[in-house]
Amino acid sequence: MKIRLRFKIGLSYISIIAAVLVILNTYPLIESQNLVFRSKESTLSSSVKVIESSLSGLSALTEANVEKALLGLEETGVSRVMVTDTAGRVLYDSRQQENARGQYAFYTEIARALGGNDAFYCGYDGEAFLSRAAAPVVYRSQIIGVVYAYQYDAQQGTLLRELQKNLISISAVVAVLVLGVSLLLSRMFTRRISHLLQAIRNVREGAYNHRAQVKGSDEISQIAEEFNSLTDRLQTTEEARRRFVSDASHEMKTPLAGIKLLADSILQTENIDPETTREFVADIGDEASRLERITEDLLRLTRLDSGAIEPAVRVEVKPVLERVTRMLQPVARQRGIDLHCQADDTAAVLATEGDIHQILYNLMENAVKYTAPGGFVHTYVAVESDQVVITVEDNGIGIPPEDMPHIFERFYRVDKTRSRQIGGTGLGLSIVGDTVHRRGGEITVTPRENGGTVFTVRFAQVEVTT
Repeated sequence: MKIRLRFKIGLSYISIIAAVLVILNTYPLIESQNLVFRSKESTLSSSVKVIESSLSGLSALTEANVEKALLGLEETGVSRVMVTDTAGRVLYDSRQQENARGQYAFYTEIARALGGNDAFYCGYDGEAFLSRAAAPVVYRSQIIGVVYAYQYDAQQGTLLRELQKNLISISAVVAVLVLGVSLLLSRMFTRRISHLLQAIRNVREGAYNHRAQVKGSDEISQIAEEFNSLTDRLQTTEEARRRFVSDASHEMKTPLAGIKLLADSILQTENIDPETTREFVADIGDEASRLERITEDLLRLTRLDSGAIEPAVRVEVKPVLERVTRMLQPVARQRGIDLHCQADDTAAVLATEGDIHQILYNLMENAVKYTAPGGFVHTYVAVESDQVVITVEDNGIGIPPEDMPHIFERFYRVDKTRSRQIGGTGLGLSIVGDTVHRRGGEITVTPRENGGTVFTVRFAQVEVTT
């Protein structure tokens, strides 16, 4: 393909220049010939008119009176002059050798002149210009003869041949230069495309860190920059995918290992008492529940990544918040945490009840998990200007500043040991962040002044339609 493209580019350059050279070698020559033709027509016709004027006073043409009339005629610059009568018989011929006096001249120009018309012809035979002109001799509106003039100009032919040779020489030099330049340009052009093509092949084979090195500021360089930008995103996506698979495998491996260990303990322990068996089975159930939560979260993230989300509708936030509070109240009461919520009745967003439930449940459950007994978790839903603002505030352990930018990443945990102890999957906040962004909202997290964390979610307020 590279050779074919290089051949096409080189052939295009050569074809264009070849066309230019053809025009260069034909148009000037044609114009030069036409210029000489016009000049010959003017000069030769003038010479014929001068001779015709010298004979215009004669009532009839004879060999004697024609020769006498032309005896004192100045040099006209023509090669041959003949005068004929109305029958075409030559009465006068300026050529000394092969003199045609007394013979009949049946030239086309003479025939036309006998018909009362001026005649002219000029041609180029590659060596010289041959010009012929004829005009009738008129006495009292009667044609009494014809003046015929002939000119053979080798000097002008030599000049035209020299011009042609010079044009051929110039064309040959230009053709060689163009051939060299076209090969050089096509090589440079295809070499840059080859670098870009090789980069594409390397990335296709999995070398996502490879970048196209194409210099310049033209369209090919811009394509290379766009390719490098695309490769950066592809590398980032691939790294995220690998990290996601690794983290997901690790997270699922932990409860599976626990289940296997507990099951092996039951099978390998002889005469195990029913109470211990129930404890082991309960632990297996807890690990299975944890594995189920991880699977559900992974499926939910997969649906979000695939873009397969339900159509958005108007959702009133307060009923959803009250339902989530009722679900978490037993857990909060058991841990001695004050779970309080307050919502504006008019707050409504464009999403689904499942989305709002997922956002509130994950944020509030997270806050309950990481708040010490005796603490509080307060959730407020307010309408500010044209926005619905959801605030989840707690006075728990808080989030270190260095961890703030990463908390919405998948499987990221601030305190990994404690997260696993309380059953976290590391996916809740990632699901919240993706859901908020896909519904056109924004989410921020800030430290609370007296300890703890404040999550703030903002959506556009949806008015009631009538």
